[in-house]
Amino acid sequence: MDDALPVPVPDRSARPSVARRLLPPLVTLAGVAAAFTYVGLVDPNETGHYPVCPLYGLTGVLCFGCGGLRSAHAVAHGDWIAALGDNALATVGYPVFAVLWVVWAVRARKALPVAINLRPVWWWALGGVILAFSVVRNLPFGSSLAP
Repeated sequence: MDDALPVPVPDRSARPSVARRLLPPLVTLAGVAAAFTYVGLVDPNETGHYPVCPLYGLTGVLCFGCGGLRSAHAVAHGDWIAALGDNALATVGYPVFAVLWVVWAVRARKALPVAINLRPVWWWALGGVILAFSVVRNLPFGSSLAP
């Protein structure tokens, strides 16, 4: 009655190859590099290339991401000062992303788990910084943070 073929059970103790472990960080890096290349070649300072931020288009209020494309364009051209003027939060985020990516790639290479284990207070603090940045850049005294 038991005519079914036996199903092989995968060996859970075998680690994936280094190439397989590095694939996700490398694909992510390729995507980020492609995005920065495109934004570096197609100037967001010229109208008509990119859509307007929906929040800004509907309300005239700058979100925390407004100016991010101009910031990325400036970074792609090596102008970090202009990038800070376009979107300081995004400009600070680029090196943070780079550090997190290196940690991810090194841990993937060594077959170590990758997780950002921050206590909730740090996530709330990050949200508070983003919210404060969004509010202040829309007020007269924070106009230097507006793109």
